[in-house]
Amino acid sequence: MYVCSCFGITEQQVREHADTGACTPRQIASACKAGTDCGGCVKRIQSLLGRGACPRRELIDTGAPEPLGAEADAVGPAALSEAA
Repeated sequence: MYVCSCFGITEQQVREHADTGACTPRQIASACKAGTDCGGCVKRIQSLLGRGACPRRELIDTGAPEPLGAEADAVGPAALSEAA
């Protein structure tokens, strides 16, 4: 069944891209353009991706280090000015 009629992308193609690591609608769009024209298929792509296993999610769940600056964002500017 077609998910994206603008580019002729099927459910199977979306699932194949998901199996190779595309975990979000944006990543699917980068892989095959689905969702980049009229946008009518984005919700369907989201439902196909669901909450299944994703290699990127596993990195997050295993406690991969946070990006630099995350501590400052968590504290907030008010706390930083008090510490100075």
